[in-house]
Amino acid sequence: MYLVQDFVAQHGKSLGLELVAGRGGLSRRIKKPEVHRPGLSLTGYLQGYVPSRILVIGRQEIEYLRGLDFSLQLQRLEAIFTAATPAVIIARGCRIPKELHGFCDRTRLPLFRASSNATNLLSRITFLLLEEFCPSVTLHGTLVEVFGVGLLIQGESSVGKSEAALGLIERGHRLISDDVVRVKKKEGAYLVGAGPELTRHLMEIRGIGIINVAHLYGAVCVRPDKGLDIVVKLEEWDELHFYDRVGLDEKFIDVLGVSVPYHVLPVKPGRDVVLLLETIALNHRLKDMGYNSAKEFNAKLLEALARRQKKRVVRETRK
Repeated sequence: MYLVQDFVAQHGKSLGLELVAGRGGLSRRIKKPEVHRPGLSLTGYLQGYVPSRILVIGRQEIEYLRGLDFSLQLQRLEAIFTAATPAVIIARGCRIPKELHGFCDRTRLPLFRASSNATNLLSRITFLLLEEFCPSVTLHGTLVEVFGVGLLIQGESSVGKSEAALGLIERGHRLISDDVVRVKKKEGAYLVGAGPELTRHLMEIRGIGIINVAHLYGAVCVRPDKGLDIVVKLEEWDELHFYDRVGLDEKFIDVLGVSVPYHVLPVKPGRDVVLLLETIALNHRLKDMGYNSAKEFNAKLLEALARRQKKRVVRETRK
């Protein structure tokens, strides 16, 4: 549930919002990531009007309201300002009519004033609300950026996720989040992972405790978010389990409806996990560029088998 007071606490300062009336309605819920400029609705034409959106009123609307008599002003305001309306924002710092101020106080409808123009407010607030309303999920693991690729390291507890991430950081790669990763689906097409504010830049290493990566390795080794490109699951090496040795069968995992390449990486003493994770990231970049080592090897293998078969047929024909 996203409330008006949450929006103001997060973005009120950057938007320059000043609360002038309706303080009692700050607990109103914002149900839609949409902003609307009433315009024609103030004239009484309400067909297709959706009351559950934040309203931005510009200079033209204010001048129009001032030209109406008191009773007609109340009638038009009651028609567009309902219990479902989250908040009203007056643009350009316009002087607010007394009728509008009093109406918002009586109905406990939050009324704000901002110095920006209406067009700017519409675009900025729409962008901020879309960010807040993005589908999201919290995943367990460590998200790092390796050669520009967002790589999420998952696995059972104590398998070595944080240690592998620490090794990558030591080689110059960057940490996004350790242990808890919040993934958002942006524009319905791609995923972006970030960490909670409380644990940003922090890692837990068993036997050492909590460390601050930004302080130890420098600000260049951290970043606030990154697109999620690959998921790698670390697991203890199992002699009875068959592990893919060619890579033709690509695996994917579904995250918020988006298919993400998925790798299972067995861990045992002597394996350089950090090097293997770097190799996975580099191989992913090559695939994005249209080069697939496994498929190229398979094509060469089939060509070699075809040539051998052809030579065998020729020899048998000569006999």
